[in-house]
Order: sequence, then C-alpha cells, then structure tokens
Amino acid sequence: MSDSPSWGILPPFKRAPLPPLPNMLAALGPGVIFMALAQGSGELIWWPYIIAKYGLSFLFLLLPACLLQFPVTYEIGRYTVLTGESIFQGFIRLNRYFAFFLWILMTLSFLWFGAFAAAGGTSLAALTHFPAGWTARGQTLFWGYLSMFVFLTAILLSKVIYRLVETFMWGVALLTLVGLLWASANTEALHALPAFVKGLFIPEWPMPRPWDPDDATKLLTAITFAGLGGFWTLFYSYWVRDKGSGMAHYMGRLTGPITGKAEAILASGFTPGHDEGLAHVGRWRRYLFWDISIGIGGNLLTTLMTCLLAYALLFPKGLLPGGYELAVVQSRFFEVSWGWIGRILFLIIAAAFLSDTWLATVDAVSRIHTDCLYAFFPRSQAVSVRSWYLIFLFLLTAITSATMGFSEPGPLILLSAVIGFVGTVLFSVALIFLNHVYLPRHLPVAARPGNFNLICLVVSCVAYALLAIAYLLTITGVVLG
Repeated sequence: MSDSPSWGILPPFKRAPLPPLPNMLAALGPGVIFMALAQGSGELIWWPYIIAKYGLSFLFLLLPACLLQFPVTYEIGRYTVLTGESIFQGFIRLNRYFAFFLWILMTLSFLWFGAFAAAGGTSLAALTHFPAGWTARGQTLFWGYLSMFVFLTAILLSKVIYRLVETFMWGVALLTLVGLLWASANTEALHALPAFVKGLFIPEWPMPRPWDPDDATKLLTAITFAGLGGFWTLFYSYWVRDKGSGMAHYMGRLTGPITGKAEAILASGFTPGHDEGLAHVGRWRRYLFWDISIGIGGNLLTTLMTCLLAYALLFPKGLLPGGYELAVVQSRFFEVSWGWIGRILFLIIAAAFLSDTWLATVDAVSRIHTDCLYAFFPRSQAVSVRSWYLIFLFLLTAITSATMGFSEPGPLILLSAVIGFVGTVLFSVALIFLNHVYLPRHLPVAARPGNFNLICLVVSCVAYALLAIAYLLTITGVVLG
C-alpha cells in the first residue's frame, strides 16, 4: 500500500450551480429501491421469526429501529446531493486510511450475499418442486443460481443500469405492498390487531417461551435490518448519484456493455457556487426527506404487516421459518386468505423480493469497488469505469455463486449482518465528521446543515453503539457460560 501523495487523494471540489429540482414525482426513486431491497431480509425473515417464536415481547423495538436509520440515511443522501460524489468518496476525503479499512470490512461483509438468491430459491423450489427428484437444498440452489443468471443478463442488456434496478424495484415494492395489505385483511389478522398495536408500545411480559441465547444474533439482525442496515445503507448514495439528483446532475451514468453507450463518470465532485442555484437548496432537502420517508416508511409498513401475520398465523401454531424453508412457512400468510392460489402468489412475491437483493447488491457493491479502486490506485484509471464495474460484476457473481452453497441461507445472512453492524457504528460516527465538520468548509452558508440534523445523527450513533455493546456482552456471556 503506497504512501505516495496520490494514494487515496481526490482532486479538489469544482464549483457549479446547484440544478433546480425537477418534478418531485419524477425525482423519487432511490427511496423505492431502499424499500424494495429492505424487504429481502428484515420483513420476510428475521422479524417474522422473532414474532413467531416470542410473540409481542420484542415488537416494541421495531419502530425505534426503523426511525434510527432516518438520520443516517439522510446524511448519506445529503452528501451526494451537495457534491455529486458517492459516500465512499466522501469517506476517502475525510480520512483515506479509515476509508480503506471500511472498504475491506465491506468487502468481507458482501462475500455471502448470494445467500439472498438462495433464500429466494426456497420459494421457487417450494412452488415448482423442480428439478424433480432433487433434494430441497438442491432445488433451492438451482433456482438461486438461475435467478442470478437472469439478473446478470438483464444488467448486461440494459441501456442504463440504474433504470433497470429502479424499474424492477418499483414492481417488487408495489406487488409486495398490495399483496400484504390483502393478506392482512383476513379474519385471524384483524382479530389479533388490537393486541398487536398494543405490543408496538408495551412489550409482552413475561415472554411466552424462554429466551434462547442462540437467537441473540437473529434479534440483532432484525433490529439492524429494520430498513437496510449495515453497509446496505450506503447504497442509497449510489442510487441518488445515478438518479442525477442535485450536484450528481454533472456526473455520468453506468450503461450496459451491449446496448448502452459508455458515459464518463467524473472522479471528483462539485459543490454549489456561492450565488448560483442556492435558492434550490431547500427543495432538495425536502426531496431527500420525502424520498427517504418512502423508503423507511414503506419498509416499516410492510414489516408491520408481516409481523402481524406472523403473530396471527404462525405464533399460535409454533411455526418458525428456517433452513431452506425461509419463505415457505410464511406462505401460510396468503394461503389463509386465498387458499392454494394465495400460497402460490406469496411464493412468487417472496422469490422476487429475496432475489432482488442480489440484483441491487451486486450492482452497488461493484460501484463501490470501482470508486475505491480509482481513488486508492490512480493507475487503475487507465481502464474505464464501466470496464472495472463489469470486472467486479463478474467477480462478485463468481464469488457469491461459490459461497451460496457453503451453508443454509440463514447463517450466511446472519454472518453478513454481524459484520455489517460493526460497519454501521463506524460509518455513522464518520458521517458526523464528514457532513458537519469537513464538508461545511466547502459549502456556502445556505447549504450547510443545522444543529437539528447533528443532534438526530448523534442520537442514532449513540443508539447503534449501545446496541453493539449489548450484543458483545450477550455473545461474551454465551461463550463464558
């Protein structure tokens, strides 16, 4: 690792006018991807598991867990709106050694995200029982690999990769929301609703069954994945940049290698001029607020519905999702309302919003690796951004294809969550110094953040740190015990 002045040093910011906000509805999109991507873990897997096993004992943690992510996600988006750069470029500007360590940690975290494609494969395997004669594990892996191949082909054929991701996520989010609303209208769910609403604010005590120490990591994952959580939260910056929001208007977009024309993506960002475009700052702030509200609010709504269904339908019967049947058990949600047709529909939806996690993740992680490679190793800039993106895309596909067969989806997703939780604590604290100490020096007064933003971010940081300490104490107690 060279210590030459060029290593991890980005060019100074340029000055440019802050573009006006286009039609608000047309500008929305990153928040919808946030919502759809989040549906692949917390909503379908861990929160239903916790509720199905422990009833309403831990439901009161759901609202705070979701709200904690808002200040962090807002600050991530605000950096990109005001500079056009990705959040990782911001961390590199803040401290290149810290950013390099964070990059390594993120790389380790995402070695196993193929497990989400495998989890989606549980739905398709249960739906088709194909290939005939194979074990449940074999059928799951078959459909997981097939979904990865389909998404990879779609990326290569897309004219603008971000549009592919956004369009697909819109479909998944709307289908999931409508389906869960319909399922939640069944008699059993409506009968359980009053007690469920009470449990949102008052925990059920004593717990209906003894606490299992092995569930500590599952509860941790349920809390941190109530939304995106971990390094997934950083993806929001990349969606905002490719959407062209704010100063990202001046940055290029990634296109597919077969049908799209290559566009340059500038290595350094822009900051608003002292007089030009500053009247638009307020509108871009409102845009971020509403876009993130769609992501976190929509995610909260779908999580509440899956928890309600788990409490009404799974908890009384002691049914717990796990192993290679992560999505199969929850198919009872729709089966109660619509019979066998409902079961089939749920499995299709579950396959979509588990497998879409692989699509959005492989795209964003490839972008992050390209960003970091360009910044830390300037000679890599001899190769185009799109070429590096494709190299990482194929490399990550190969790695996740290999790791997907190592274990059941649940343990792999948990391992990724634990590593990501450490990253969350680190980059949340870094956001305080990046957006409230470093960046204001390069911004006109009208574009600088207020104290309220700082207070909210500090509260989130303290909460994540306390959760990390509690988790470590829990794990230590289990080991010593």
